[in-house]
Amino acid sequence: MTFWIISALVALAAALLIGWPMLRPREPGDADPQHKDIGIYRDQLRSVEKDLARGVVTEEEAERLRTEIKRRILDADRAGSEQATLAPRGASYATAAVAGLVVIGGTFYLYDRIGAPGYEDLPLSKRLSMAEEQRKNRPSQAEFEAAMPATPPVAVGDEYAELIQKLRDAVSETPEDVEGWALLARSEANIGNIPAAHAAQRKLLDLKADMATAQDYLTYAGLLIQAAGGNVSADADWALGNALQRDPHEPVARYYVGLMHLQTGRPDEAFQYWEPLLRQSRPSDPWVPVIRSRLESVAAMAGIKYSLPAPAPVPGGAGGPSAEDMAAAAEMSPEERQAFIQNMVDQLGARLAEEGGPPSDWARLIRAHGVMGNVEQATAIWTEAQQAFADPAALAPIRQAALDAGVEIEERGPSQEDIDAAAEMEPEDRQAMVQAMVDQLGERLATEGGPASDWAQLVRAHGVLGNTDRAAAIWGEAQQVFAERPEELELIRQAAVDAGVAE
Repeated sequence: MTFWIISALVALAAALLIGWPMLRPREPGDADPQHKDIGIYRDQLRSVEKDLARGVVTEEEAERLRTEIKRRILDADRAGSEQATLAPRGASYATAAVAGLVVIGGTFYLYDRIGAPGYEDLPLSKRLSMAEEQRKNRPSQAEFEAAMPATPPVAVGDEYAELIQKLRDAVSETPEDVEGWALLARSEANIGNIPAAHAAQRKLLDLKADMATAQDYLTYAGLLIQAAGGNVSADADWALGNALQRDPHEPVARYYVGLMHLQTGRPDEAFQYWEPLLRQSRPSDPWVPVIRSRLESVAAMAGIKYSLPAPAPVPGGAGGPSAEDMAAAAEMSPEERQAFIQNMVDQLGARLAEEGGPPSDWARLIRAHGVMGNVEQATAIWTEAQQAFADPAALAPIRQAALDAGVEIEERGPSQEDIDAAAEMEPEDRQAMVQAMVDQLGERLATEGGPASDWAQLVRAHGVLGNTDRAAAIWGEAQQVFAERPEELELIRQAAVDAGVAE
């Protein structure tokens, strides 16, 4: 009610300011501007007489001035007789009333159309409180997922579906198998079963406990957000907080936290996450286009004056030739293909050599060399990539690109299936089947190093062969190599437990 009273008083004051010139008392001379001119001319005549008395002008000059002034008086008197007289008082009142109604009524009409009648005041403290309440009371993960439309499952072959079902049964029978749950989470995500994927990833987090990494939590958050149609639930918020606690610079977690603040009414907080993330990211990073498209509007909502900087140039296009580029180049003649790709490949290769880059860029570079027929160069890059990426998951897309490019890839030691099969053989047969592969793997790890998964395989292999002393020695060496990477060391420790050389 107070708002309406104040608004009415302000509108009334504006109407009075407009109507007062029509309502104030007016002198007759107000209607005849020439009346004032005549008074001025008479003053000029008196001034001429004074100047003549003081000797400032001669009698002849004074007479000429008198004649000119009198002529002007006559002209002013003649013009005044032709001017309109004062308007009737009633007409003035009516005009003022109409003007007042237009100002007051028009003001309230416009506010009713484009304003927010009945909307309460929202000072900053109250808006912050509302945003915090919105964040606390947002729908749960289950409610977000329930609101999502049903999506058809990804079509997979019978053999693959059977393998996934076996994996589900296996983790049900051995619920403490960390590797099994990690593999199940990835497999469920691959076939589009996102709720089952994030459930498996949560089980993995529970098993790892304090050993869980920032990437483990980020994977869980990403699956939750995907299942919720892009909404960040409280569960995803918790996972993102744990990821940033372990790695404050993790860019994907920073992007999602900014998105969460934007969804819960805190564009100022979203800006604080996104603006520095945009400055610190490469143009080829996947979150950059999303942030660039929304950051100015986020700043405006937060009351921050901000202009988006011009995008930095991207070497070789968007991080190198895309899959579409490669497909187009494959249909060209050798000369056209060379001209089309060579420049991008050179720039991308130079950048990876100087700055490094994500696995996707390494895979693109290898595929580009495959299209150009440079299998030797693709092989060299594949060899370098194996040294740059110890994580098998990161190395997987690069390995696939190498296979597509025609690179011959040797198996990196005995597989789990080899080891399981060897365990059922006679000692002599087992020795003959496994020893060569074990020796080859051990020699490579000793000279070149390798990912934790290879160390784990070597320890298990020696356990199957009954070489417990050798398995214990490798386990001891691994504790030194992976001392600062506890999550990878845990993978090897599980293999040492299986081999009977660790608890």
